[in-house]
Amino acid sequence: MKPQIAELLSAAVASLKAQGTLPADLEPRIQIDNTRDKAHGDLATNLAMMLAKPAGKNPRELAQLLVDALPANTLVEKVEIAGPGFINFYLSDASTASLVKAVLEQKEAYGRNSDGAGRKVQVEFVSANPTGPLHIGHGRGAAVGDCICRLLDASGWDVTREFYYNDAGAQINNLALSVQARCKGLTPDDASWPEDGYRGDYIVELANSYMNGDTVESADQSFTGAKDADDLEAIRHFAVAYLRREQDLDLKAFAVDFDVYFLESSLYSEGKVEAAVKTLIDNGYTYEDDGALWLRTTDFGDDKDRVMRKKDGGYTYFVPDVAYHLDKWQRGFERVVNEQGADHHSTITRVRAGLQALNAGIPKGWPDYVLHQMVTVMRGGEEVKISKRAGSYVTLRDLIDEVGRDATRYFLAARKADSQLTFDIDLARSQSSDNPVYYIQYAHARVCSIFRKLAEAGQSWTLAEGLAALPKLELESEKDLIVKLGRFPEIVKVAANNHEPHSVANYLRDLAGDFHTYYNSEKTLVDDADVRNARLALAEAVRQVISNGLGLLGVSAPQEM
Repeated sequence: MKPQIAELLSAAVASLKAQGTLPADLEPRIQIDNTRDKAHGDLATNLAMMLAKPAGKNPRELAQLLVDALPANTLVEKVEIAGPGFINFYLSDASTASLVKAVLEQKEAYGRNSDGAGRKVQVEFVSANPTGPLHIGHGRGAAVGDCICRLLDASGWDVTREFYYNDAGAQINNLALSVQARCKGLTPDDASWPEDGYRGDYIVELANSYMNGDTVESADQSFTGAKDADDLEAIRHFAVAYLRREQDLDLKAFAVDFDVYFLESSLYSEGKVEAAVKTLIDNGYTYEDDGALWLRTTDFGDDKDRVMRKKDGGYTYFVPDVAYHLDKWQRGFERVVNEQGADHHSTITRVRAGLQALNAGIPKGWPDYVLHQMVTVMRGGEEVKISKRAGSYVTLRDLIDEVGRDATRYFLAARKADSQLTFDIDLARSQSSDNPVYYIQYAHARVCSIFRKLAEAGQSWTLAEGLAALPKLELESEKDLIVKLGRFPEIVKVAANNHEPHSVANYLRDLAGDFHTYYNSEKTLVDDADVRNARLALAEAVRQVISNGLGLLGVSAPQEM
């Protein structure tokens, strides 16, 4: 209803402009908010207070003029002026009925919008080093990143999901040395074990597979174990392919797919890092000092300049990131969202500075970043810190096996990404109202059970019958439910714009709570056919919105529980 109320206010503003009450060149941003207290109506605006000064009038006086200039309509039952000049709108029964009608007719499309207008957006997320199984932090990135993609898609963007593989550098070398040590029969207790070697049982599995001559295939690679414990390069390639396959399987179990897998090594092999560095030098933003090459990031808001190329000739970690993001820009992505761990915070300023220094026309503040905080896993009131297979951390697969995909996805996405998260395994497994994902899914299943009971009673319901009976939804609890259904499109739009899937999760929890309360207080399958049809229409609308919302979170909507 917010867009419709905004249109009414726009018409009122135009009328006051024509009368000379408001300046003709005034183009106000009309904001409509939900009221916190139903005693103050359903929706409210502070427009009169915003326009009082340019109009040269008292806010309450201007509020009255705006109300008087509102066009005749069937949406609003009553309008009141409150406090210093708020305008409160009480929606009519006809307008609330139209919301149910919109849900039932639009079905899966309800809540979608065309804000993106088909423009290209790339979301990079997970991007884990292929050195071990995905840990729970990667899982949070996968859940949040995938939900952001779903929200952007629902907002009309052309979404590309991308996984950036750090397949070059010291960590990959440590991985290869660890596997080689296992191939030679060494254990982490041996004195010759690599100093920074990986110790989990998965290294044993990997070494055995290599020495057995197994063939592994990941998204775009296939390698066969050479069975040679002295061939470190062959071990390196096999280990990366093996662990990429393992990560692919973990992500598949988590219902997360990618369109592009981008290899860090390609930035070097294709000369993209060197080309970016040359451009920065040619543009005059670099200097030599103490044998190192520096980038003047202070020219772009950084607190100090940063080393690009170290004395030993190696590049610091943000340099390939600059080359990588230039590649993203050249691929035509107007919008880029990077979902990463909070440890990437320090790279944001220098990557953006590097991109500006390229003089490639990249907008300031590009790309967007969503950084997630750590996850603490609890069971029985105690923190769970390690997995036997990984050796030092809780894996994503551990959690999926323990509580299921739906609960894992919901819990990892249901809190704001930049807040720390405690994942309570016992809560996630519980079948009670305390478990939010169970509570939401149960509301969906409850509606399905109503229709099964209807069929068992030899009765039927059609969309036409439901729509015709909507005026029978006269209870305040019914109207409150309908108004909440009407907020879903805005929730989706704002969540997509702000990269905040947790707001969808919170909305669904509140909607489910309101429905459960209504279900427990009012019988749906009453004898009066019109009332029954109206309440079935409302229940079906609630089910549809819950289904649509759960879909945006990658969570299933079961018909039975």
